[in-house]
Amino acid sequence: MQVNVETLSNLERRIKIAVPFAKIDVEVENRLKKVARTAKVQGFRPGKAPMKVVAQNYGLQVREDVMNDTVNASFTDAVRENQLKVAGYPRFEAVEGENGEAFEFAAVFEVYPDVKVGELADKAVEKPVTEVTDEAVHKTIDVLRKQRVTYSAVDRAAKEGDRLVVDFVGKIDGVAFAGGSSEDFPFTLGQGQMLPEFEAAAQGLKAGEAKEFDLAFPADYHGKDVAGKTAQFTITVKSVSEAVLPEVDEAFAKLLGVADGNVEQMKKEIRENVEREVSRRLKAKTKDVVLAALLDVTPLELPKALVALEVQRLAEQTKKDFQSRGMDVSKMPFPTDLFTKEAERRVALGLILSELVDSQDLRAKPEQVRAVIDDFAASYEQPEDVVRWYYADASRLEGPESLATEDNVVAWVLSRAKVEEKSFSFDELMGANQNA
Repeated sequence: MQVNVETLSNLERRIKIAVPFAKIDVEVENRLKKVARTAKVQGFRPGKAPMKVVAQNYGLQVREDVMNDTVNASFTDAVRENQLKVAGYPRFEAVEGENGEAFEFAAVFEVYPDVKVGELADKAVEKPVTEVTDEAVHKTIDVLRKQRVTYSAVDRAAKEGDRLVVDFVGKIDGVAFAGGSSEDFPFTLGQGQMLPEFEAAAQGLKAGEAKEFDLAFPADYHGKDVAGKTAQFTITVKSVSEAVLPEVDEAFAKLLGVADGNVEQMKKEIRENVEREVSRRLKAKTKDVVLAALLDVTPLELPKALVALEVQRLAEQTKKDFQSRGMDVSKMPFPTDLFTKEAERRVALGLILSELVDSQDLRAKPEQVRAVIDDFAASYEQPEDVVRWYYADASRLEGPESLATEDNVVAWVLSRAKVEEKSFSFDELMGANQNA
């Protein structure tokens, strides 16, 4: 087999390969002999047809299979011999032979770039920090109380936060329209369930009172039949109930899973949960800034094939996400431009992290993987069951191992960069969108 490697650009290569036809003919003959042992040919018992007849019936298919296998095997051998790291899939091209004694073809493909992580000593990295204060714990308790709110009927005018049960009828030009009427309809004032004009009309009414008002539907309203039109509504309030938050007492503690109702134990567990969540969010934000720093100091030329594959993966992932929400994606466009930037980022990070993990020996140790699993398990009632579940199947350890390896990369970068702490309030951190 003759091989010639040509450099087309920084990452693109072209391999020209010539395989003697004599070698191919030998393989075709060997395979035909195997086929002949069981071949079913009309007029002959299975396996008894002459080789000439077998060749006439199966020769073309066998030769085609041999040629395909020869292309793939020859390409693999050539890549290995020339120590080339192929990125993506090759494009094969037929080549017109010069002497007719060899089967010649070419493969065009990209190789992985050489990755050299840039200098981090002068790179400023902002490490987020947040203190878990008593106030933060109190806020969390308030959130938990609001999640368990009950309502009690009151004899007064409705105000924000009250739960109302109403009948309403809506008409346009004196004619009722679909979806414009309801009976015993519940909603809470101030939560944005209804259009602003509707809530404004209901506010201040007592049980048994009614009110007529105009409501102008927005031009982009989801109900196309009424979008941009003005309707006349009549609303009748049937009941007004005020929110009643549970007291922070023994009963509340039991609601949160503290069996003996100990309030101090409840507060201790809530603080631990808050600290755990704050730690996770800080870790995620730190990882984001570290990865951004690595991208900034390590410019790369990316293989187009890898970016294209990642674009395709992101598009498919988005389609499945939309479908899981009940959306029909059959007629939805998914232009590649929507995913290209994120695909490039992911491919670049994958190359950089792979290089760092290998060159700096940052792959997670077993005890680090166990620490990640213990952290996951800590938020469950039976942590030991969670730990056993992970170790029952080696494939389940891949996620924790990947996270622990990323932690090693983050620590490696922080040990070399110019780290500056940036304080976040509890509200800022908990309200932030986490992309990690």
